[in-house]
Amino acid sequence: MKKLGILLGIALYALSPFFVYGQLLDPVDYNFIEIPDSAKAGEVFNVKVEATIEGDWHLYSVLNDPDAGPYPTTFSSAINQMTIAGPVQETEAILAFDPNFNTELGWHSNRAEFTIPVAFRTDLQGEQPVHLEVLYQVCDDRSCLPPKTKSIEGTILLAGIADSPFDDFPEKAEISQQEETFELTSDSSVASDSVWAFLWLAITAGLAALLTPCVFPLIPLVVSYFSNQGGEGKKGTSWGQALIFGLSIVLIFTAIGALLALILGVAGVSQFASNPWVNLIIGLMFVVFGVSLLGMFELRLPYKLTNWLNRKSNEGSGIMGTLFMGFTISAVSFSCTAPFVGAILAATTGGEWFFPIVGMLGFSTAFASPFVLFAMFPGYLESLPKSGSWMNIVKVILGFIILAAAIKFLSNADIIWQWGIISRPLGIAIWITLFFLAGLYLIGTYSIHGDERPKFITTGRLLISIPFFLFSFYLLPGLMGASLGIWDAWLPARQATDVSVVRAISSAGGVTSAEEQWSNNYEISVEKAITENRPVFIDFTGYTCTNCRAMESTVFPRENIVERFEQMEKVKLYTDGGQQAQENQKFQFELTGTLALPTYVIVDPHTGIVLDQLIGFTRAPDFEQFLDRGIERFERINSRAGL
Repeated sequence: MKKLGILLGIALYALSPFFVYGQLLDPVDYNFIEIPDSAKAGEVFNVKVEATIEGDWHLYSVLNDPDAGPYPTTFSSAINQMTIAGPVQETEAILAFDPNFNTELGWHSNRAEFTIPVAFRTDLQGEQPVHLEVLYQVCDDRSCLPPKTKSIEGTILLAGIADSPFDDFPEKAEISQQEETFELTSDSSVASDSVWAFLWLAITAGLAALLTPCVFPLIPLVVSYFSNQGGEGKKGTSWGQALIFGLSIVLIFTAIGALLALILGVAGVSQFASNPWVNLIIGLMFVVFGVSLLGMFELRLPYKLTNWLNRKSNEGSGIMGTLFMGFTISAVSFSCTAPFVGAILAATTGGEWFFPIVGMLGFSTAFASPFVLFAMFPGYLESLPKSGSWMNIVKVILGFIILAAAIKFLSNADIIWQWGIISRPLGIAIWITLFFLAGLYLIGTYSIHGDERPKFITTGRLLISIPFFLFSFYLLPGLMGASLGIWDAWLPARQATDVSVVRAISSAGGVTSAEEQWSNNYEISVEKAITENRPVFIDFTGYTCTNCRAMESTVFPRENIVERFEQMEKVKLYTDGGQQAQENQKFQFELTGTLALPTYVIVDPHTGIVLDQLIGFTRAPDFEQFLDRGIERFERINSRAGL
């Protein structure tokens, strides 16, 4: 048990980035360390705030130029009856070159103190709240977190009125406007939904990998190995070894995810996703995996490596032998698990930096669980279906699906490099062909290498083939330019050069297509919005962004969303391709503090103030509320300004 505890400790250490993610979202804590017991109304007095900064993150100085890149630390009053009555003082900041912004900046590490002069209105007496809000951003040497706001609260007793009261209070409308600006800069991401959806995808992939021919037959072999190791009267030992075996598989795959997360960092995932070389490599990798599953060839690790691992697992005993058994199973099953692992790691390009860890943790846990459970309860092994041709059917069908997925990544590279080879109609045609061929294979029309055509079609084969045929027919209208709903997110993005019967009919009827209603020039959109007195809606998007396409195909076309869009000037800015990509990406980071896609921003064109922002795929009701908030804030600010 002591050795098992050591191994569990190693496992927790290896997975620590996943568990501390919640801390990394907000590594700075603020507290009042000095507030006078009492003061006079109108009197300027100082309060002190301490900021504690965890890890290697650094907090930017109040003196930094906002145009330099990061958000400087900014304090404001959160209540109308109190105001900031002078410049904020801070402990000495470190002045050094910041590689994130390629300039020299001031920042604080570990700890900082801020002295803030404040004053209350003269019509107040008694106990009053001291309520500050701080806007701040933190970075390390490789990446930055989005800007955040945090409230700091305390109390003070007001007794009497100052002889020379401070009376330079902002107008209430200005304070409200400032408060709204701070509200919106808080992280409004819907990443939690995305994480759970991605984790479910990873778990499903792990379970699907178990059904492949090079994995399923290994389950009885592993159970036999542990039964022999345990022997009579050693049930507890067998259980412990089974747990260690499962843990070794989880560690192997999760280490792959942790390595990818370490390489990419916080901001690197979105740039990784939009890199055309990355998309080309992933697409070609999927083609290789797909044709491998279809039986053209078999992916294998070097025989010397697998033989060495197998020899070590047989020679070793106890924990070491069990660990090598886990490594051996991972290596032997590589030819079938590689496509799934590749698919999960490719899917991480649509999420945050920790997605590779979450994906591999979910995949490996699902993959290892049957080995562990059947090793603990070998009696249930008899309930498993026997190995047979059905496993090869699963393998072939997965091959067709992975080939279809390859089209998405190849088209991403095609769009960014503007080759014009893989258009949306061509991508749909390939999908129709692949899924129709999968249906024909299921009903025994032809056989794949190493397979035999069935003498008769079973009910199971027929039932499974129906969804493949139906999906092929469902895709047909897409060839003529019709929307395919959520599936548009996984197909090549629409281009102006695509053949579209639907668009041609709309144009003939004088109907403007949805794509034509969006501007691609922010400055022109602002000028038009000022003239029409409307807010500006910015869609920071990408050609390679799956969640962007999902929003455009399933949320944007809804009638209630369209009605709200009509009240705004809409602009779409691509950050991963095109001539303005770098400029748009820089503008996105300066405006929102994040490079995540999609990011939606509602801006007041008169002042340039961000009224609200939203990150990631969002359900239609939540997106509608986001639009309503932005429109309402715009109308409220303009009514106060008399516009």
